[in-house]
Amino acid sequence: MAFSHTNSKGVTYYLHSNGKMFYFSKEVKPTGALDALPAGYNVVEMKTGMLVLKKVQAADAEPKSS
Repeated sequence: MAFSHTNSKGVTYYLHSNGKMFYFSKEVKPTGALDALPAGYNVVEMKTGMLVLKKVQAADAEPKSS
């Protein structure tokens, strides 16, 4: 089963991959559907309701205090 996410407008999208490119579609396509989120990514919703993947920031990226 393909990974799905419903946006704030109530529309369900399914995650697909074409090599290193990830995209969401309203329908499950026969090729490229992913069963889970790739490691190190989160789903983020844009103002328009469109879904995108965003890399998770590493904890060690925080500035160090002296």
